[in-house]
Amino acid sequence: MVSDVHGNARDLARAGEGADALVCLGDLVLFLDYADHSRGIFPDLFGVENAHRIVALRTARRFEEAREFGARLWAGVDGDRAAVIERAVRKQYAELFAAFPTPTYATYGNVDMPTLWREYAGPGTTVLDGERVEIGGRVFGFVGGGLRTPMRTPYEISDEEYAAKIEAVGEVDVLCTHIPPEVPELVYDTVARRFERGSRALLDAIHRTRPRYALFGHVHQPLVRRMRIGATECVNVGHFAGTGRPWALEW
Repeated sequence: MVSDVHGNARDLARAGEGADALVCLGDLVLFLDYADHSRGIFPDLFGVENAHRIVALRTARRFEEAREFGARLWAGVDGDRAAVIERAVRKQYAELFAAFPTPTYATYGNVDMPTLWREYAGPGTTVLDGERVEIGGRVFGFVGGGLRTPMRTPYEISDEEYAAKIEAVGEVDVLCTHIPPEVPELVYDTVARRFERGSRALLDAIHRTRPRYALFGHVHQPLVRRMRIGATECVNVGHFAGTGRPWALEW
């Protein structure tokens, strides 16, 4: 089980060793590494100093200034912005999807581009979003993407659309999402020093349907990685880009 891969194809290629299947909870793309500002699409285009600057603005929650700064940088780039980003994402996806073992079950993160996934996913990779699948005799439900934020990452959707996907999944043994339920201890990032967006609909579904596990990522350095909500064990499976280690689910 991995999440927040953010370009770590090297460790991803080994993540499924010894497992019956690999489950990926999204965020394959590395746009900007907040721990190492030299890595990602942004510094490749605009350099490390500009990466330092935009990280500082975002960390200070000066999002409007960050957008204006980014717009000035993009104004100096030849070609359409969306096309430039898509080319860079395609390069990362080609490497990352090739690293997935068979079988892999995956859903999108908030920085992913869902329209490209089915083009790169091989026959051994099953992409799911608002859907269920049986793995090893257990029913897994998958809901991808994130909720809307001032960061405006590529796959943010409305609370209503997200809730509809949660509803479509229904009762499962293992509920797999990119973002966590809306619980302060699970959504607070201790390094970024901010609350990320969690889902109230997901929290309500956990209370209502009582899955054995609720697994997620998104928050890289959470205040709490694991906690129980009623009968459900809620686990942040980890910032795979930083640790290079999968989280193992056994039964």
